[in-house]
Amino acid sequence: MKINAIITGATGMVGEGVLIECLQHPDVEQVLVINRKPGGVSHPKLKEIIHKDFFNLAPIESQLSGYNACFFCLGVSSVGMSNEAYKHLTYDLTIHFAQTLARQSPDLTFCYVTGASTDSSEQGRVAWARVKGATENAVMRLFTKAYMFRPGFMKATPGQKNVKSFYKYIAWLYPIGRTIYPAGFCTLKEVAVAMIKSATNGYEKKILEVKDIVALAKR
Repeated sequence: MKINAIITGATGMVGEGVLIECLQHPDVEQVLVINRKPGGVSHPKLKEIIHKDFFNLAPIESQLSGYNACFFCLGVSSVGMSNEAYKHLTYDLTIHFAQTLARQSPDLTFCYVTGASTDSSEQGRVAWARVKGATENAVMRLFTKAYMFRPGFMKATPGQKNVKSFYKYIAWLYPIGRTIYPAGFCTLKEVAVAMIKSATNGYEKKILEVKDIVALAKR
């Protein structure tokens, strides 16, 4: 099965890593990135739409049909943000985008990047984890083929431009952490390859923790 994928968040660390792998992978035929600002990447497989308001997709909705996978890598940190603002930019934005795709392509594979410690019960004490859990649950209700990716510490792909300062400063910890605590460490390449493989062949779990991401990437 060949993939025509939509990627969001391609100007961020995770999205850029996923984009790099998609452009190189033989199973991916076309890639559409939707960015708020130009990503500066040119490739025969790649099409870019510049669109600033993800809460109003009507102007670009007709351009979203014909794709069989979405790798949703758009997200914000909850640090310094009110619970209401974080929910709006996480749950509301993601679900609005997912609903738009579901109307056009209900059989699409939707891969959503959340994070380790996400709260599927939506009842825990940590606000961001509840919001992420609620978002996961809502996406899985929308799509039969939905996969939630919960990476921990991610090693950036060589050549990436958009790497968070936090990851740059502690990148030296990766080989140590991977050895001591493999359940918490993976590479962005593994995340991207696992997404591609979930779209081509599926996976037996809907929620992929780090060990699942690594296992699927190796298949």
